[in-house]
Amino acid sequence: MNFGRVTKTGRVAIVATALALVAAGCGDATSEVEAETDATRVISLSPAATEMLFAIGAGDQVIAVDEYSNFPENAPTTDLSGFSPNLEAISSYDPDLVVLSSFADAIVPQLNTLHIPTYVAADNPSEITDVYDQIVDLGNLTGRSTEAEDLVERMTDFLDKIAADAPQRSTPLTYYIELDDTYWTYTSASIVSALFERVGLRNIVDDEDLVATQLSAEAIVQANPDVIFLTNSNFGVTPEVVADRPGWSNIAAVEQGHVFELVSDIASRWGPRLVDLLDIVVEKTSQIR
Repeated sequence: MNFGRVTKTGRVAIVATALALVAAGCGDATSEVEAETDATRVISLSPAATEMLFAIGAGDQVIAVDEYSNFPENAPTTDLSGFSPNLEAISSYDPDLVVLSSFADAIVPQLNTLHIPTYVAADNPSEITDVYDQIVDLGNLTGRSTEAEDLVERMTDFLDKIAADAPQRSTPLTYYIELDDTYWTYTSASIVSALFERVGLRNIVDDEDLVATQLSAEAIVQANPDVIFLTNSNFGVTPEVVADRPGWSNIAAVEQGHVFELVSDIASRWGPRLVDLLDIVVEKTSQIR
């Protein structure tokens, strides 16, 4: 099940208005630049948005993406920074739409002075509906509204099916998801946790305000999760490394061999591959009772 490859089904032209969203999935607009035609020279400085644009068939309209937009393989990766966008570097591409993450939206007023339309995608949305909204927005801005709505429908259907087919547990499995070796993790307010809850998994960190936080090793040991997910195995953090940490060999997940590696890009991007993430997680945990 790979949502990185989506066929084109048609094109609907509309008058697009650039929208802005703020971090954590909030919907308050912070800037607005009107675009009179569908964007055909798009710069994406958000890896998640890059995946969305290609998934709705707008890949041919994307002329440049940031240094971390490595999926799909044919994305036009450049040295443009999504964290510290440079006005001169961006404007040199003569874009008619720039897509940014909300943590980098300080450059929006400068882009506005050059009459370059911008779309600020909320970083780390907390609900799947926020992801769907971003997909639809990008579809409207690129004249791919039909494809965007089709993608949302298929994602919804696949996620529903994965949840329906997942093992039914009377008591949820608790889990810790490691983002780096300093114990940063997603909380219950994250979109990852919202999806995992649908398949009987409960985050050890209950927080309604922050989508990510840093724990201590002692707090994780005390929480004693049933499952541990590692998104940092590409940096050498393996189940064996985890088992060697002081006190961690007594954690249920380690004792039972329920420490699983996840592909970092899939686990950290709120795009079409969230479907793949949930499918992988269910596959890895389906035999745990």
